[in-house]
Amino acid sequence: MNTWRNASLAVTAAALLALTTACGQEQGTSSPNGQNVGNASPAGQAGSGYGSDSGYGSDSAAGTATSKQAGQLAVWDSKKLGKVVTDSEGFTLYRFDKDTASPPKSNCEGDCAKAWPVVPAGNVTAAAGTDAALIGKVTRADGTQQLTIAGWPMYRYAKDTEPGDANGQGVGGTWFAAAPDGKKAAVNTADSTGAEQADLAGLSVRKDPELGNIVVDKRGMTVYRFKKDSAWPMKSACTGACLSKWPVVAPLTKNDVKGVTTKGFVTFNRPDGLKQQAIDCWPIYTFSGDTKPGDTNGQGVGGTWYAVSPEAKLVGAPK
Repeated sequence: MNTWRNASLAVTAAALLALTTACGQEQGTSSPNGQNVGNASPAGQAGSGYGSDSGYGSDSAAGTATSKQAGQLAVWDSKKLGKVVTDSEGFTLYRFDKDTASPPKSNCEGDCAKAWPVVPAGNVTAAAGTDAALIGKVTRADGTQQLTIAGWPMYRYAKDTEPGDANGQGVGGTWFAAAPDGKKAAVNTADSTGAEQADLAGLSVRKDPELGNIVVDKRGMTVYRFKKDSAWPMKSACTGACLSKWPVVAPLTKNDVKGVTTKGFVTFNRPDGLKQQAIDCWPIYTFSGDTKPGDTNGQGVGGTWYAVSPEAKLVGAPK
Protein backbone atom coordinates (compact mmCIF):
# COMPACT_ATOMS: atom_id res chain seq x y z
CA MET A 1 0.00 0.00 0.00
CA ASN A 2 2.82 2.42 0.89
CA THR A 3 4.54 1.63 -2.38
CA TRP A 4 1.37 2.47 -4.33
CA ARG A 5 0.85 5.66 -2.32
CA ASN A 6 4.42 6.82 -2.88
CA ALA A 7 4.14 6.15 -6.59
CA SER A 8 0.86 8.07 -6.74
CA LEU A 9 2.39 11.07 -4.97
CA ALA A 10 5.34 11.00 -7.30
CA VAL A 11 3.09 11.05 -10.36
CA THR A 12 1.04 13.94 -8.94
CA ALA A 13 4.18 15.95 -8.15
CA ALA A 14 5.56 15.33 -11.62
CA ALA A 15 2.31 16.48 -13.20
CA LEU A 16 2.28 19.69 -11.19
CA LEU A 17 5.90 20.36 -12.08
CA ALA A 18 5.12 19.79 -15.75
CA LEU A 19 2.26 22.26 -15.63
CA THR A 20 4.37 24.92 -13.93
CA THR A 21 7.31 24.41 -16.24
CA ALA A 22 5.18 24.35 -19.40
CA CYS A 23 3.45 27.56 -18.47
CA GLY A 24 6.75 29.11 -17.41
CA GLN A 25 5.29 30.91 -14.41
CA GLU A 26 8.36 30.20 -12.31
CA GLN A 27 10.94 31.15 -14.91
CA GLY A 28 9.00 33.52 -17.13
CA THR A 29 9.50 31.47 -20.31
CA SER A 30 8.10 28.40 -21.96
CA SER A 31 9.44 26.13 -24.70
CA PRO A 32 6.70 23.73 -25.79
CA ASN A 33 6.11 22.19 -29.20
CA GLY A 34 3.56 23.40 -31.76
CA GLN A 35 1.65 21.63 -34.51
CA ASN A 36 2.86 22.49 -38.01
CA VAL A 37 0.16 23.81 -40.33
CA GLY A 38 2.23 25.58 -43.02
CA ASN A 39 5.57 27.10 -43.85
CA ALA A 40 5.26 30.88 -44.01
CA SER A 41 6.71 33.36 -41.53
CA PRO A 42 4.63 36.15 -39.98
CA ALA A 43 4.90 39.33 -41.97
CA GLY A 44 5.85 42.42 -40.04
CA GLN A 45 6.75 40.65 -36.82
CA ALA A 46 9.53 42.29 -34.91
CA GLY A 47 10.84 40.09 -32.19
CA SER A 48 14.33 41.19 -33.18
CA GLY A 49 13.43 44.85 -32.87
CA TYR A 50 13.66 45.50 -36.63
CA GLY A 51 10.46 43.95 -37.94
CA SER A 52 9.75 42.12 -41.21
CA ASP A 53 9.66 38.61 -42.64
CA SER A 54 13.01 37.42 -41.33
CA GLY A 55 13.34 40.02 -38.63
CA TYR A 56 15.00 42.60 -40.88
CA GLY A 57 13.15 42.82 -44.20
CA SER A 58 13.66 41.53 -47.71
CA ASP A 59 16.87 42.47 -49.53
CA SER A 60 14.99 43.14 -52.77
CA ALA A 61 12.54 45.53 -51.14
CA ALA A 62 15.23 47.31 -49.17
CA GLY A 63 17.42 47.82 -52.21
CA THR A 64 14.89 50.12 -53.86
CA ALA A 65 15.36 52.87 -51.28
CA THR A 66 19.01 52.58 -50.20
CA SER A 67 20.97 55.88 -50.08
CA LYS A 68 18.22 57.88 -51.76
CA GLN A 69 18.53 61.61 -51.18
CA ALA A 70 15.74 63.22 -49.14
CA GLY A 71 15.78 66.62 -50.86
CA GLN A 72 13.17 69.11 -49.69
CA LEU A 73 11.61 67.74 -46.53
CA ALA A 74 7.89 68.19 -45.98
CA VAL A 75 5.40 67.76 -43.16
CA TRP A 76 2.40 65.48 -43.62
CA ASP A 77 -0.49 66.18 -41.26
CA SER A 78 -1.81 62.67 -40.67
CA LYS A 79 -5.04 62.38 -38.71
CA LYS A 80 -3.79 59.09 -37.31
CA LEU A 81 -0.20 60.08 -36.41
CA GLY A 82 -0.25 63.84 -36.24
CA LYS A 83 2.45 65.78 -38.09
CA VAL A 84 5.03 63.51 -39.71
CA VAL A 85 8.20 64.36 -41.65
CA THR A 86 8.49 63.04 -45.21
CA ASP A 87 11.10 63.27 -47.95
CA SER A 88 10.56 65.23 -51.15
CA GLU A 89 8.54 62.36 -52.64
CA GLY A 90 6.23 62.00 -49.66
CA PHE A 91 7.83 58.92 -48.07
CA THR A 92 7.70 58.78 -44.27
CA LEU A 93 10.92 59.21 -42.28
CA TYR A 94 11.44 57.14 -39.13
CA ARG A 95 13.53 57.08 -35.96
CA PHE A 96 14.76 54.08 -33.97
CA ASP A 97 14.48 53.89 -30.17
CA LYS A 98 17.76 51.97 -29.95
CA ASP A 99 19.63 54.91 -31.49
CA THR A 100 20.77 57.89 -29.43
CA ALA A 101 20.33 61.61 -30.12
CA SER A 102 22.84 63.03 -27.66
CA PRO A 103 25.33 62.27 -29.01
CA PRO A 104 23.79 61.21 -32.31
CA LYS A 105 24.49 57.53 -33.04
CA SER A 106 22.91 54.90 -35.27
CA ASN A 107 22.57 51.34 -33.99
CA CYS A 108 20.97 50.05 -37.18
CA GLU A 109 23.58 48.30 -39.30
CA GLY A 110 23.79 45.34 -41.66
CA ASP A 111 20.49 43.56 -42.23
CA CYS A 112 18.68 46.16 -40.13
CA ALA A 113 19.71 48.86 -42.63
CA LYS A 114 18.31 46.73 -45.46
CA ALA A 115 14.87 46.84 -43.89
CA TRP A 116 15.34 50.43 -42.74
CA PRO A 117 17.41 52.26 -45.41
CA VAL A 118 19.29 55.22 -43.98
CA VAL A 119 18.52 58.74 -45.21
CA PRO A 120 21.74 60.37 -46.46
CA ALA A 121 22.67 63.74 -45.01
CA GLY A 122 23.45 65.45 -48.30
CA ASN A 123 21.05 67.61 -50.30
CA VAL A 124 18.51 68.08 -47.49
CA THR A 125 16.41 71.17 -46.90
CA ALA A 126 14.24 71.66 -43.81
CA ALA A 127 10.48 71.55 -44.27
CA ALA A 128 8.74 74.91 -44.51
CA GLY A 129 7.71 76.22 -41.12
CA THR A 130 10.04 73.92 -39.18
CA ASP A 131 13.22 74.74 -37.26
CA ALA A 132 16.12 74.34 -39.71
CA ALA A 133 18.52 74.24 -36.76
CA LEU A 134 17.22 70.77 -35.90
CA ILE A 135 18.56 69.37 -39.17
CA GLY A 136 21.96 67.73 -38.75
CA LYS A 137 24.04 64.71 -39.64
CA VAL A 138 25.89 61.83 -38.03
CA THR A 139 28.81 59.83 -39.39
CA ARG A 140 28.00 56.13 -39.48
CA ALA A 141 30.36 53.26 -38.77
CA ASP A 142 30.98 52.82 -42.51
CA GLY A 143 31.97 56.48 -42.88
CA THR A 144 28.79 57.64 -44.65
CA GLN A 145 26.76 60.53 -43.27
CA GLN A 146 23.14 60.15 -42.22
CA LEU A 147 20.46 62.80 -41.79
CA THR A 148 19.43 63.60 -38.22
CA ILE A 149 16.51 65.60 -36.86
CA ALA A 150 17.05 66.90 -33.32
CA GLY A 151 19.97 64.46 -33.16
CA TRP A 152 17.92 61.37 -34.14
CA PRO A 153 19.17 59.46 -37.21
CA MET A 154 16.53 59.20 -39.94
CA TYR A 155 15.45 56.13 -41.95
CA ARG A 156 12.87 55.02 -44.47
CA TYR A 157 11.03 51.68 -44.29
CA ALA A 158 11.43 49.15 -47.10
CA LYS A 159 7.77 48.13 -46.89
CA ASP A 160 6.50 51.65 -47.53
CA THR A 161 5.79 51.44 -51.26
CA GLU A 162 3.67 54.54 -51.80
CA PRO A 163 3.91 58.18 -50.64
CA GLY A 164 1.94 58.53 -47.42
CA ASP A 165 2.55 54.94 -46.29
CA ALA A 166 3.52 54.58 -42.63
CA ASN A 167 3.76 50.80 -42.34
CA GLY A 168 6.80 51.11 -40.10
CA GLN A 169 4.95 52.93 -37.34
CA GLY A 170 5.30 51.04 -34.06
CA VAL A 171 7.16 48.06 -35.55
CA GLY A 172 8.76 46.10 -32.73
CA GLY A 173 7.77 48.86 -30.33
CA THR A 174 10.99 50.63 -31.38
CA TRP A 175 10.36 52.24 -34.78
CA PHE A 176 8.26 55.38 -35.11
CA ALA A 177 7.51 58.00 -37.72
CA ALA A 178 9.41 61.21 -36.98
CA ALA A 179 7.61 64.38 -35.97
CA PRO A 180 9.08 67.75 -37.13
CA ASP A 181 10.75 68.24 -33.72
CA GLY A 182 12.40 64.81 -33.89
CA LYS A 183 10.04 63.25 -31.38
CA LYS A 184 8.05 60.06 -32.02
CA ALA A 185 4.72 60.26 -33.76
CA ALA A 186 2.09 58.50 -31.65
CA VAL A 187 -0.84 56.44 -32.88
CA ASN A 188 -4.11 58.05 -31.85
CA THR A 189 -7.12 55.79 -31.38
CA ALA A 190 -10.66 56.58 -30.29
CA ASP A 191 -12.57 54.84 -27.55
CA SER A 192 -16.33 54.30 -27.62
CA THR A 193 -16.97 57.89 -26.55
CA GLY A 194 -14.86 59.31 -29.39
CA ALA A 195 -12.15 60.54 -27.00
CA GLU A 196 -8.65 60.13 -28.41
CA GLN A 197 -5.98 58.10 -26.67
CA ALA A 198 -2.25 58.44 -27.40
CA ASP A 199 0.84 56.48 -26.37
CA LEU A 200 -1.01 53.30 -25.46
CA ALA A 201 0.61 50.73 -23.21
CA GLY A 202 1.95 47.53 -24.76
CA LEU A 203 -1.32 45.91 -23.71
CA SER A 204 -4.35 47.89 -22.57
CA VAL A 205 -8.14 47.75 -22.61
CA ARG A 206 -10.54 49.23 -25.15
CA LYS A 207 -14.29 49.27 -24.72
CA ASP A 208 -15.76 47.91 -27.93
CA PRO A 209 -19.41 48.85 -28.55
CA GLU A 210 -20.32 45.23 -29.36
CA LEU A 211 -17.78 43.09 -27.49
CA GLY A 212 -17.28 45.12 -24.33
CA ASN A 213 -13.84 45.40 -22.76
CA ILE A 214 -11.18 43.78 -24.94
CA VAL A 215 -7.38 43.78 -24.96
CA VAL A 216 -5.50 45.85 -27.55
CA ASP A 217 -1.80 46.22 -28.31
CA LYS A 218 0.29 49.40 -28.40
CA ARG A 219 -1.08 50.28 -31.83
CA GLY A 220 -4.66 49.92 -30.61
CA MET A 221 -5.09 46.70 -32.60
CA THR A 222 -7.34 43.97 -31.20
CA VAL A 223 -5.61 41.02 -29.50
CA TYR A 224 -6.90 37.49 -30.06
CA ARG A 225 -6.64 33.93 -28.68
CA PHE A 226 -6.86 30.67 -30.64
CA LYS A 227 -9.17 27.98 -29.24
CA LYS A 228 -6.89 25.22 -30.53
CA ASP A 229 -4.00 26.46 -28.36
CA SER A 230 -3.48 25.18 -24.85
CA ALA A 231 -2.13 26.79 -21.70
CA TRP A 232 -1.27 23.70 -19.67
CA PRO A 233 1.01 22.61 -21.19
CA MET A 234 1.49 25.80 -23.15
CA LYS A 235 1.29 25.04 -26.87
CA SER A 236 0.42 26.96 -30.03
CA ALA A 237 -1.50 25.26 -32.83
CA CYS A 238 -0.93 28.31 -35.06
CA THR A 239 2.35 27.80 -36.91
CA GLY A 240 3.73 28.30 -40.39
CA ALA A 241 1.18 29.79 -42.81
CA CYS A 242 -1.25 30.42 -39.97
CA LEU A 243 1.11 33.04 -38.59
CA SER A 244 0.96 35.12 -41.75
CA LYS A 245 -2.68 35.79 -40.89
CA TRP A 246 -2.30 35.78 -37.11
CA PRO A 247 1.02 37.45 -36.14
CA VAL A 248 2.20 36.78 -32.62
CA VAL A 249 2.28 39.54 -30.02
CA ALA A 250 5.94 40.18 -29.23
CA PRO A 251 7.16 39.92 -25.61
CA LEU A 252 6.39 42.80 -23.26
CA THR A 253 7.29 43.79 -19.73
CA LYS A 254 4.70 43.87 -16.95
CA ASN A 255 5.19 47.61 -16.47
CA ASP A 256 4.01 48.07 -20.08
CA VAL A 257 0.55 46.70 -19.28
CA LYS A 258 -2.49 48.69 -18.20
CA GLY A 259 -5.74 47.12 -17.04
CA VAL A 260 -4.86 43.63 -18.28
CA THR A 261 -4.10 40.65 -16.05
CA THR A 262 -0.43 39.87 -15.46
CA LYS A 263 -1.25 36.38 -14.19
CA GLY A 264 0.71 33.84 -16.21
CA PHE A 265 2.41 36.77 -17.95
CA VAL A 266 5.21 34.85 -19.64
CA THR A 267 7.29 34.71 -22.80
CA PHE A 268 6.47 31.70 -24.95
CA ASN A 269 9.60 30.43 -26.73
CA ARG A 270 8.01 28.88 -29.80
CA PRO A 271 9.51 25.89 -31.63
CA ASP A 272 9.83 28.08 -34.75
CA GLY A 273 12.18 30.45 -32.89
CA LEU A 274 9.69 33.30 -32.42
CA LYS A 275 9.09 34.70 -28.96
CA GLN A 276 5.45 35.34 -28.11
CA GLN A 277 3.69 37.06 -25.24
CA ALA A 278 1.23 35.00 -23.20
CA ILE A 279 -1.30 36.13 -20.59
CA ASP A 280 -2.67 33.63 -18.10
CA CYS A 281 -0.36 31.27 -20.01
CA TRP A 282 -2.37 31.66 -23.25
CA PRO A 283 -0.42 32.76 -26.37
CA ILE A 284 -1.86 35.94 -27.90
CA TYR A 285 -2.00 37.24 -31.48
CA THR A 286 -3.21 40.06 -33.69
CA PHE A 287 -5.06 39.63 -37.03
CA SER A 288 -3.71 40.72 -40.42
CA GLY A 289 -7.28 41.42 -41.53
CA ASP A 290 -7.54 44.24 -38.99
CA THR A 291 -6.24 47.31 -40.80
CA LYS A 292 -6.87 50.04 -38.26
CA PRO A 293 -7.34 50.45 -34.51
CA GLY A 294 -10.84 49.41 -33.46
CA ASP A 295 -11.19 46.69 -36.11
CA THR A 296 -12.39 43.30 -34.83
CA ASN A 297 -12.47 41.43 -38.14
CA GLY A 298 -10.84 38.40 -36.51
CA GLN A 299 -13.66 37.90 -34.05
CA GLY A 300 -15.16 34.43 -34.42
CA VAL A 301 -13.12 33.50 -37.52
CA GLY A 302 -13.43 29.76 -38.11
CA GLY A 303 -15.21 29.45 -34.79
CA THR A 304 -11.76 29.34 -33.21
CA TRP A 305 -10.43 32.91 -32.97
CA TYR A 306 -11.79 35.38 -30.42
CA ALA A 307 -10.92 38.71 -28.87
CA VAL A 308 -9.49 38.57 -25.36
CA SER A 309 -10.95 39.99 -22.17
CA PRO A 310 -8.74 41.81 -19.64
CA GLU A 311 -8.80 38.54 -17.63
CA ALA A 312 -7.44 36.65 -20.69
CA LYS A 313 -10.78 34.94 -21.37
CA LEU A 314 -12.30 34.39 -24.82
CA VAL A 315 -14.83 37.12 -25.61
CA GLY A 316 -18.08 35.98 -27.24
CA ALA A 317 -17.07 32.35 -27.68
CA PRO A 318 -19.82 29.74 -27.41
CA LYS A 319 -19.89 27.92 -24.10
